[in-house]
Amino acid sequence: MKNPSSLEELIDALRCLPGVGPKSAQRMAYHLLQRDHAGAGRLARALGGALDLIRHCERCNTFTEETVCGLCRSPRRDERQLCVVETPADMLMMEQAACYQGLYFVLMGRLSPLDGIGPKDIHLDRLLARATDGVVKEVIVATNFTVEGEATAHYAGEMLVARGIKVSRIARGLPVGGELEHVDSGTLAQAVFERRAIGPAA
Repeated sequence: MKNPSSLEELIDALRCLPGVGPKSAQRMAYHLLQRDHAGAGRLARALGGALDLIRHCERCNTFTEETVCGLCRSPRRDERQLCVVETPADMLMMEQAACYQGLYFVLMGRLSPLDGIGPKDIHLDRLLARATDGVVKEVIVATNFTVEGEATAHYAGEMLVARGIKVSRIARGLPVGGELEHVDSGTLAQAVFERRAIGPAA
């Protein structure tokens, strides 16, 4: 017996989530329809609302409901420092570590030629424009210590150093292959404090 087409569509849609395979998607769909109609409705409304309201900050590229996010508008941030991270989750982790008072640029990804993700796909042109605004004095590259994250750091670092910008890389207090959002705040704070220079312009 086959599932109704609408149920199959729901199961297939849930599979777009990271780490969710066919069986997990099926369990989620059955749970929502059998035991949690209210939760399913709330999920649908929240997702619809997020798709309608969430946009990218014009300055740092993170998610926001406004043209410029609250952090970029804050007068308490040091505009001379710009920290480059891969995702909004990484930016949140940096904030929780309370080790950095500058501003951010969120790439929304990392270089991955095997997946067809190149410099334009992670907004490196926007990063360059942001970093050369005449206010930024140092760019701290805080991409993850994965192969793709290191390649992204190298590419972005060379691009920025070539424009005469001081560039540093967070220290390897983070485990090789590790991702910022899964690291404890103490380790991340130490990596920021012990960041190293990249290139001759640093």
